[in-house]
Amino acid sequence: MHAAQVPLAQADARRLIGRALEQAGRPPAAEVLALPGAGTTSYVLRVGTDLVARFPMTGEDPDAVRAALVAEHAAMAEFAAACPVPAPLPVAIGEGDAGFPLPFSLQTWVEGEVATPTSVAGSVPVAEQLADLLGTLREVPTRGRRFAGGGRGGELPDHDAWMRTCLENSRGLLPVEELAALWERWRTLPHESADVMSHRDLIPGNLLMGGGRLVGVLDAGGFGPADPALDLVAAWHLLDGPAREALRERLDVPELDWLRGAAWAFAQAMGLVWYYRETNPPMAELGRTTLGRLLASAEELVR
Repeated sequence: MHAAQVPLAQADARRLIGRALEQAGRPPAAEVLALPGAGTTSYVLRVGTDLVARFPMTGEDPDAVRAALVAEHAAMAEFAAACPVPAPLPVAIGEGDAGFPLPFSLQTWVEGEVATPTSVAGSVPVAEQLADLLGTLREVPTRGRRFAGGGRGGELPDHDAWMRTCLENSRGLLPVEELAALWERWRTLPHESADVMSHRDLIPGNLLMGGGRLVGVLDAGGFGPADPALDLVAAWHLLDGPAREALRERLDVPELDWLRGAAWAFAQAMGLVWYYRETNPPMAELGRTTLGRLLASAEELVR
């Protein structure tokens, strides 16, 4: 899926997981089952009935990967303590060996059906649950922390170079001229609201449903301070118009934050279609669906 991707053989995964379980004082797993397509940055394997292993797909320095996993585990624990529905908890960091050279994460399993871009698109109850989730996360103290790094959640113009790459690579796949005009309109939207605690990747694949309700949230290792508009990407990745409006009204989103939320959803979706169209079609379809919603609502998203 990525350049310089580190391969993981099933036998290596089983051996390393077994060693990590033993060191953590846990019984051996009856079964280790790969979950193809469950991750874009990690190989995801179900371990028995109650655990998940996530092996990084990329990385050259084991020490750097381990430090990142330590930070992710701390963020996961903070998120799970605040989240109104179940979320994975960190269990252990396993070490690599000659077969697979990088450390990996063991986490608890959360039951539920992974959402898709259309599976809950018209659900006002899910929209209201998402609004309540975002409101709860925003109540977590930042403790003086602010957004840092080059990912989504800081300033929109910082992504200009990546957007140019995405637009160029999307020719023949998407209406590039229309999309370029949208980015030009949104990229200068000012960031006026203070940072709040955010999941930072509320895509359908990280949301679990059951009985028509949100029952779990995955992949919270990036939980931290960001533009309050960032987590609003969920409105565009998952919901159609009326449900989006229900989320916006329940959360009482200011107009500028709503527009920036659309811009962040755009910035994420633009990188999905061309990048994943051959290696991960569901992610490419997410990009298409989100961009379609944004284009359909473009005239409402002018400031």
